[in-house]
Amino acid sequence: MKFPNSPLALLILSILSSLSVSWATSEPVPINGFLQCLPKQFSSPATPKPLAIVAAKQESHVQATIVCAKQHGLQIRIRSGGHDYEGLSYVSHVPFVVLDMFHFQSVDVNVKDESAWVESGATLGETYYKIAEKTKVHGFPAGVCPTVGAGGHFSGGGYGNMMRKYGLSIDNIVDAKLVDANGRILDRKSMGEEIFWALRGGGGASFGVILSWKLKLVRVPEK
Repeated sequence: MKFPNSPLALLILSILSSLSVSWATSEPVPINGFLQCLPKQFSSPATPKPLAIVAAKQESHVQATIVCAKQHGLQIRIRSGGHDYEGLSYVSHVPFVVLDMFHFQSVDVNVKDESAWVESGATLGETYYKIAEKTKVHGFPAGVCPTVGAGGHFSGGGYGNMMRKYGLSIDNIVDAKLVDANGRILDRKSMGEEIFWALRGGGGASFGVILSWKLKLVRVPEK
């Protein structure tokens, strides 16, 4: 698909270029065997394509994308890991852009206070690996697929093998950084308890773009 030659498309392109944000447009790839395995909404030519894919590299890029999309009536689809059978992170039936969070992959583990800040683009596998690097007696209750993105998994609740003992992922999340619809960066205190409650299970992109989550690590046997 060629990038639309319209004033709006050119405006988005100029903003992204000025911010040094990497972007790409959807291009059809001749891999028919693979496409036959996908649901029709992903492979059909009738499926709407994004006007742009924004691969944000810093918080200000996320803020600029939200403000620009809001000004021009565009929907934002947010992608962390892309594990979404319904295509909610990259398909829409109204004009939209995809905000890809894969550059936000930091996992900062603090063993002393038994916590970790995990950015939305980090995968569950990366999260588990970073925790295991720092401690052998801590873990986190979440899913078993290592390539699932933390952003979408946690915002959807976070089912996993340890939930009988420790509950869902959201039961062990104590803070978050969110960019709201006005481009403000909020934490738990500034967003308020109602929004913080809604973020944990209300679904990704429902209330803003989540930059990172603060996890409360749980105790696990060393062996």
